[in-house]
Amino acid sequence: MRILQFLSALLLLLIQPKIALGDVFSAVAGMEVLVATESELVKHLDTYIQEEENRMKQLRGFLKEYESMNQEASVDASKYLANPINAYLLVKRLTSDWKKVEKVMSQNSGSAFVKNITQHRSVLLFPSDDDLKGAAVALMRLQDTYKLDTHALAEGNLLGKKYSRHLTAGDCWELGRQSYNNGDHYHTVLWMAEALNKFEKESSKTVAKENILDYLAFSTFKQGNLEEALQLTDELLNIVPYHERAIGNKKHYEKLLRQRGIVYRKGEGVNANLSEPFNTANLKLTKPAGSTDNWDVYEKLCRGEKLMDLKIEGSLRCRYITRNVPFFFIQPIKMEEASLKPLIVVYHDVISDEEIATVKKLAQPKFQRATVQKRETGEREVSTFRIAKSSWLKNEEHEYVLKIDRRIGDITGLDMATAEDLQVCNYGIGGHYEPHYDYARKGEVQKDFGWGNRIATWLFYMSDVEAGGATVFPKLNLSLWPKKGSAAFWYNLDPNGEGNDFTQHAACPVLTGSKWVLSSVK
Repeated sequence: MRILQFLSALLLLLIQPKIALGDVFSAVAGMEVLVATESELVKHLDTYIQEEENRMKQLRGFLKEYESMNQEASVDASKYLANPINAYLLVKRLTSDWKKVEKVMSQNSGSAFVKNITQHRSVLLFPSDDDLKGAAVALMRLQDTYKLDTHALAEGNLLGKKYSRHLTAGDCWELGRQSYNNGDHYHTVLWMAEALNKFEKESSKTVAKENILDYLAFSTFKQGNLEEALQLTDELLNIVPYHERAIGNKKHYEKLLRQRGIVYRKGEGVNANLSEPFNTANLKLTKPAGSTDNWDVYEKLCRGEKLMDLKIEGSLRCRYITRNVPFFFIQPIKMEEASLKPLIVVYHDVISDEEIATVKKLAQPKFQRATVQKRETGEREVSTFRIAKSSWLKNEEHEYVLKIDRRIGDITGLDMATAEDLQVCNYGIGGHYEPHYDYARKGEVQKDFGWGNRIATWLFYMSDVEAGGATVFPKLNLSLWPKKGSAAFWYNLDPNGEGNDFTQHAACPVLTGSKWVLSSVK
C-alpha cells in the first residue's frame, strides 16, 4: 500500500496543470508546499527502499534455505529421497513454499522472472498441488501404520533414528492443512498442535499463530472436544478480535455446552494455559478407520509384530529343489516355506543384480501411476488404494526378460505362454497397496483376465528396503520382508478353481528406502 501511495503522490505531482505549478514558483510562500511535498516523497521513497531491502533480505533467506537443502539432496538423490520426510519437504519446497517465493518476487521486478519460470513449466518438472497432497497423505499413512510419534516425526526421527532435518511450524501447519482439506480432523489436530508448540519456540516465525489456531480449534471440535475447542477459539479471538468465523464458532460452542448443562469458564480446562505446550494426549481423538475389517492385523504385521501361531511357524522348512530341470541339478534353488495352507514359498537368489539393473532401465521410461481394477466394471483406475508407479515388459524387449519369464516357468512348473506380461513396480514415499486379492472374486468383472482367472502370483524383490515395505497376508498372520534377489510365490486358486480367501495380501507402506518388485501373474 505504501508503494501505491508513493506512486499516486508522484503521479499527482506530475499531472498538476502548468499554471498551478507556475503559481507555486512565483512566490516563496508558495514554495513552502513543495518542501512539504518533497518531505512526503522522501518519506515514501525511504519506505519503498526499506520494503525492497526487506524483500531482498527475505529472498536471500529463501535462496540460502533452497541452496542448503539442494546441496544436501544432490550428494545422493536416491538416498535422500528414500527418506519420506525429505521427499515430502522436497515436494513442499516446489509447491506451497515456491508460491511464497513467487509472491515475494512478483511484488516488483520479480514478476518478469516469475513469468519466465511459468513459460518454462512445460520443460521444468514441477510437482502439482495434488503431489503435495499425496506426499502429506503418505506421511499420515506412515505415521498411523508404524505408530510414529508426531513430535518425533517432526524432529526428523523415524523409529528412534534421526533421518532428516526437523520440520518448522510452517511445515507442520501445511501437513495439518492438507489433512483438513481431506476431511481428516484427527491428523489435523495432531499436526496443528505440533505447529502451535513449534511456533512458540521459533525465533523466526514461519506461520501466523492465528492460522494455526483457526484450524486447530475447529478440528478439535470435530473430534468431540468441545471445551478445548472453545478455549482455542478464545485464544484466537484474543489475537484477532473480529475474526468472523471464530465469533460464530464461539457462539455455537457455548450453545452446545449450555445444552449439555456445562458451565464454561474461560481459562479453565486441560489445555487452558496455552503458554504451556499443547498436549493432544488430553484430548479425545478418533483415528480414521481402515478400508478392511482386519486393518488392525494388517498394520501390526507391517510393523513386524509376530502374530503367527508358533506351532504353525515351527512346522515350516527350508530345502533345495531341482524340479527335474538339468540346470537346477548343478545349481539347486533355495526354497523357504512361509505357509503350508495355502502354500506360500520364498525362493532365494533367483534373479541377478545385472538382470535387476536391466529390468529397471527398461521399465523406468514407461512408468505410469499404478492402477487398480474397478470391481463393478473391470476398468482400470488410479486410486489411493495403491500408491506406486509401474510399467509392463514383454519377452521380446530384452533377452533377460525372456530368461526371467522362462525361469519362473521352470521353478513353478507353470506354462508361461498364458501368463501376463511382467510388471515392474516402484514404491516411493509411503508407497503401498492395501489388502487385496490377485484373483477376481464372484461378482467382479474379469475384463483384463483374457486367459481366465489368475491361478498364481510370482513376486521378485529387486531391492532391499531399509524400513517397511513388507508383503503381508492378514488372514494368515504372515509377513514377508523384501530381500534383493528373492521371490515369493503362491497359488491364488484352489485345485477346484475356487479362489482361496487366505491369499488376501498387501504391500505395506515403505517407511525408508525404495521398494522395487517384478511380478508375474499366471
